[in-house]
Amino acid sequence: MRITKFEEIEAWLSARELAKLIYSAVADHKGFTSDFGLKDQITRASVSVMSNIAEGQSRNTTKEYVQYLYNARGSIEEVRYFLLLSKELGFLSTEDYDSLETEYETASKMLNGLIRSLKLNP
Repeated sequence: MRITKFEEIEAWLSARELAKLIYSAVADHKGFTSDFGLKDQITRASVSVMSNIAEGQSRNTTKEYVQYLYNARGSIEEVRYFLLLSKELGFLSTEDYDSLETEYETASKMLNGLIRSLKLNP
């Protein structure tokens, strides 16, 4: 069965959860309000994951779809880097970082699973 709406894709749903958690984590933290660049980068990267999954799903070929998923994978790795940097700068507590890292891992695994599935069953 082919999914016709990106909102039905589990990897997209997981990426959405990650983005929502990131927005919540950076919204009120003093460090992020003083470093708008980092706040902008981490939120944009998290949204880019969702955007690439959605855009890829609308493409005509599996090859195109997978290319967009690779772009999403690049964005999710950006998110991971920005999370680590935010922790090292003291913008995220260890508890917040651990929670976001766990959500990152879930979203990343789902994205990689989707890529594998499409490559095995074009």
